[in-house]
Amino acid sequence: MTKHLKLNSTFKLVVLFLCLSLTSCANNDWRSASREPAGIALNPQDNKQAVIEFYAADAYSWRGWFAVHTWVAVKPQNADEYTVYEVLGWRVDRGQPALYQYQNPTPDRYWYGAKPEKLLSIEGEQANKLIPKITLLVDQYPWANEYTLFPGPNSNTFPAWLGKQLPELKLELPFSAIGSGYAD
Repeated sequence: MTKHLKLNSTFKLVVLFLCLSLTSCANNDWRSASREPAGIALNPQDNKQAVIEFYAADAYSWRGWFAVHTWVAVKPQNADEYTVYEVLGWRVDRGQPALYQYQNPTPDRYWYGAKPEKLLSIEGEQANKLIPKITLLVDQYPWANEYTLFPGPNSNTFPAWLGKQLPELKLELPFSAIGSGYAD
């Protein structure tokens, strides 16, 4: 009877895993997944201080079970928008650099349906001192034109590399930031 219970429990776990797998793979197409602001970024209209923010959100689809996508946003003092820096693998497939930067008043957008988490926020004078250093480092990123899902370089390698170049950030990426160790 004990053997039967173990087998039955194992079967239930396998069925549960398959159901979860199918539902996670059946979510909306990436084109229709939410990219709305999460409302966790400091509003540049209300906050005129310099700001640096690092974000992480579950990777798209089933990858989100294991990994996150990370990015960084900086807003110099009195700026109306953030400059967002992130690494995107699909850009390499199109012959473009993986490291992408753009202006946005809301750098905390959902990552294709996954709500971001703020990993680090630095404001005021400390951010004012660090933003020029980050801006200079962007041009020095050694893997700006490369992307490999595993072991890297990928979207998590760039923020990890910034953290290594600027230990004063005291950046701690989550364990699920697969590819962050590539910068070692």
